[in-house]
Amino acid sequence: MSESKFQSMRQWVVDHKLRAVGSLWLSGIAGSIAYNWSQPGMKTSVRIIHARLHAQALTLAALAGAAVVEYYDHKSGAKSERYAKFLPPVNSDSHPHKD
Repeated sequence: MSESKFQSMRQWVVDHKLRAVGSLWLSGIAGSIAYNWSQPGMKTSVRIIHARLHAQALTLAALAGAAVVEYYDHKSGAKSERYAKFLPPVNSDSHPHKD
């Protein structure tokens, strides 16, 4: 995978964190249900409980990953550059109480 492809995927995740976490949760629960249904001798309620637990673990991992991305953006200053265009310019004359 090229660096630009990785960067564009990372940027999409940064811009759509909730959608990424929701998609991961949905695919996780679907995959877990499919796996559990292939296991013979298990009650339906147990299969659903296992699928939910797997999806919760995936969601926690996705949220931790989103937190790492957010931390990296704050550390690198990328987030401040992204929002700088929405902030009014800082004028030193607008704060006369500061020296």
